[in-house]
Amino acid sequence: MEASLRSTPLDELLTEVLARVTDARDEQVRWRLLLDAIVTMGAGLSTDDLLDRIVEVAQALAGAKYAALGVLASGGERRLRTFITRGLTPEQQLRIGDLPSGHGVLGLLIDHPEPVRMPDITKHPSSYGFPKNHPPMGSFLGVPVRIGEKIFGNLYLTEKENGGDFSEQDERIVVALAAAAGVAIENALLAEEAARRGRWLDARAEITSALMGDVDRNSALQLVVDRAREIAGADVAWIVTGPAADRLRVEVVSGTEIDPDVLKRAPLRDSVASHAIRDGVPMIVEDVAGAAAGGSAAAVIDLTDIGPGVFVPLGRTDPSEEMNAVGALALAWRRENAEQAQSVDLAVADAFAGQVALAIRLAQSRDERQRLAVYDDRDRIGRDLHDIVIQRLFVIGLRLQGGLNLADNPKLRGRLDQAVEDIDETIRDLRRAVFELGTPKQSGDVQSQVTEVVNRAAASLKFRPRLAFDGPIRLRTTPEIAKDVVAVLGEALSNTARHAHASNVDVSLTAGTDLVLRVRDDGEGIPADTVESGLANMRHRAEAHGGRCTVEAAEPQGTVIEWTVPLG
Repeated sequence: MEASLRSTPLDELLTEVLARVTDARDEQVRWRLLLDAIVTMGAGLSTDDLLDRIVEVAQALAGAKYAALGVLASGGERRLRTFITRGLTPEQQLRIGDLPSGHGVLGLLIDHPEPVRMPDITKHPSSYGFPKNHPPMGSFLGVPVRIGEKIFGNLYLTEKENGGDFSEQDERIVVALAAAAGVAIENALLAEEAARRGRWLDARAEITSALMGDVDRNSALQLVVDRAREIAGADVAWIVTGPAADRLRVEVVSGTEIDPDVLKRAPLRDSVASHAIRDGVPMIVEDVAGAAAGGSAAAVIDLTDIGPGVFVPLGRTDPSEEMNAVGALALAWRRENAEQAQSVDLAVADAFAGQVALAIRLAQSRDERQRLAVYDDRDRIGRDLHDIVIQRLFVIGLRLQGGLNLADNPKLRGRLDQAVEDIDETIRDLRRAVFELGTPKQSGDVQSQVTEVVNRAAASLKFRPRLAFDGPIRLRTTPEIAKDVVAVLGEALSNTARHAHASNVDVSLTAGTDLVLRVRDDGEGIPADTVESGLANMRHRAEAHGGRCTVEAAEPQGTVIEWTVPLG
């Protein structure tokens, strides 16, 4: 009995020594695990994979049943934008519902980013309680994760596996993990930013290469908006263009299906894009859908769930010119993806937009030169036909006519006479061909079409309207605009013939920054109901191109119709 009593203190001492040796051995194992984890965290993982790995290692090091990493929202907001968990099954997560946003004890670390240990999270004064279907949790360890001086997020560990409390050693090793994690996360974010910059550069090269090829302008703009949306991770993107910052329209859209005809009917007179073009710098909008300036784009694009947006001018506006920028690129994100907008480097996006604008201008200049070269070739061919071929045929015809007097055979005279007529017909055909070479209708030749409309109107007016052209009309007018010019002019002259009783009508078509069709008569004026119905159709055609149409009284009498559309 005495021997047993004497051995008791020794047994207790031995047990304590063995426990300490075991703890020391466990501590060494945990630090070795931490070192291994640090090595794997620097092995080029993506940011998402890295965050998952950090939570996994924290759970193992602390011996916790549940672990999570709450990533703070950017911009100083007091909320969690991402919550990565381990220990909860997918079924449990589904039953719990929405992830925590940063209330209660979780918010304690947001307000006071220092390590926190609690034996029972439910008894802390800051406890917010658990949502329905949440598993019970007791012991708690929270540690902030810093990137430099900035708090990136917090590690949350609950329910020590042995049923006890988290120890000081647990806290120490998780704090060391958080320090290493901060460095690894910063490196991963820098690597992703470098990769994103590389994708912007690759897109610039791809677009420049495409523009130097045979791609048309609309396809080029679509390529620009598609690549920009893809790289920026935006949900929707669009490009606006126009001859001036206050006369823009949506040209192309990416991320949603839009009817091209609808785009043409959406002039943007005072939009965020117009301000970006005027100022020549990118603009950030926190709520595109809610901004009054974004309402114009909302006429054709569904912006219901859209939150933040970035508007980047495609080129710079020169104060000496009415419009020097090609347009503006808009990138927008849905509210649930708002954090992705923070990752857009405005300087890189601006450089991308500037390079794209330069490439578009070079492509436009190349197309203009090619078009002028075609016109030069047509003029040369026309001159050759007129000065050489037609003159030779004319001389041949004269010689044949002279030979008619020498021919005694009636059959020979008949054949010579027919040959002369054939030559005359050939000369007329060649002259028509020369005229068509000078006015190619496939290039949007609005002048010949307008001339034809004016000539036809002479029959109903009983006189031919005076017609004047000014500016590079053929070079600047597209077939779509030409079609509407002809229709508007026909309707204006028809109304004048039926109602105005005019004795003079002047028609002018001028191409500058805008294409302006002006019809003025000296008649009695057109009835109000006719003006209203006719103007509605003309206005609709003008607004489809981002333009306008007005009908006003002329001095001292008559009516002036002015139809104006921008030339891109």
